Order: sequence, then C-alpha cells, then structure tokens
Amino acid sequence: MQANHTELAGVLQEFGPLRHTPAGIPVIEFMIVHDSEQLEAGDLRRVTCEIACVALGTTALLIKEASPGSALKVSGFLASRSLKRKTPVLHVIQVEFFEKF
Repeated sequence: MQANHTELAGVLQEFGPLRHTPAGIPVIEFMIVHDSEQLEAGDLRRVTCEIACVALGTTALLIKEASPGSALKVSGFLASRSLKRKTPVLHVIQVEFFEKF
C-alpha cells in the first residue's frame, strides 16, 4: 500500500449544506485556510493555501455544527474530485477543534 495521509491545521472558511448519500450517510463539503511558516532548503517560508475538503458520517456532523472561523486540525487522504475532475480534495477522516493555534 502506498502512503496517502495528510494532516492540516487551519481555519474553517466555509461549508456547504449537509446532504446525504443514497445510503443515508451524511456528507458535507468545506474549505480550510492554512497559514504557517515552514522550513524549506534551510530557510523559513510563509505558506498559505486553501484546500477543498469533504467529510462523511459523524465527521460531517461535527463540521456542520462548527462556525466559520473555527480553528481545526484535520487528517485524511487526498483523492480526485471526480472521475473527470482530477483536482485533489482532502477526504477528512478525523477532525479536532481548537480555541487558538
């Protein structure tokens, strides 16, 4: 098995409506904004990005109850948005909320 694990801390920017799969599983799509300093080639580099995420099941319900602007750390795996759109989306398996970073 090849590695595909991603952890990211950031701020919940926005989320879409809670919907359900045909099997009745809750699903929510949301965006996280990340801002940090990372060491690259011996120098600190300012890193900012927005990443599209999706969560299912109880994780989706946790995201739905959060407020935009909430600090959080998520972990999961990357996958293509769809068969036709290869843009990566972070499929969140675990989420932790924080007061501040």
